[in-house]
Amino acid sequence: MERNVAMIALFAALIAVLGLVPPITLAFGVPVTAQSLGVMLAGTVLGARRGVMAVLLFVGLVALGLPLLAGGRGGLGVFASPTVGYLVGFPVAAFVTGWIVEHWRGANLALVAGFAAVVGGIGIDHAFGVVGMAVVLDRSLAEAALLTAAFIPGDLLKAAIAGMLTAALARARPGSVPSRANV
Repeated sequence: MERNVAMIALFAALIAVLGLVPPITLAFGVPVTAQSLGVMLAGTVLGARRGVMAVLLFVGLVALGLPLLAGGRGGLGVFASPTVGYLVGFPVAAFVTGWIVEHWRGANLALVAGFAAVVGGIGIDHAFGVVGMAVVLDRSLAEAALLTAAFIPGDLLKAAIAGMLTAALARARPGSVPSRANV
């Protein structure tokens, strides 16, 4: 029980710290932040249930006003911003990512975790993000999807990093990856 609480708190802190990493601007001018990598890792390492709890703790702290989002944003105002869908989608993204890693056995963990991060951390979170952006900006879903498409290459890189880090952690300390505890 204590170990679960500590890991949940640790991953909420990891997501917050990754929000402090300055954005990396891709060659075509799109800024990529590291925060969604933390959400992906919460799912791939902690699994579905613990990953959701870590992300919900993080989102709760943001709602309380802590400036933990990329760019130092926090407070209830972020829930009315164009990026609200991504924030609301973070827990669902962590759940789906974790669920895939927990249930897809017998394959290379780096590939499984990377695939899970693509499905949950990119597919699910972008679905929420597009809907949120369409609603807040009063755009069609197609227009909102076009606005977010530029972030996909950076997100694919983060998904690959999540897969490699999860596999490396499992090799170095197998007991520290609860998502794969019953392999």
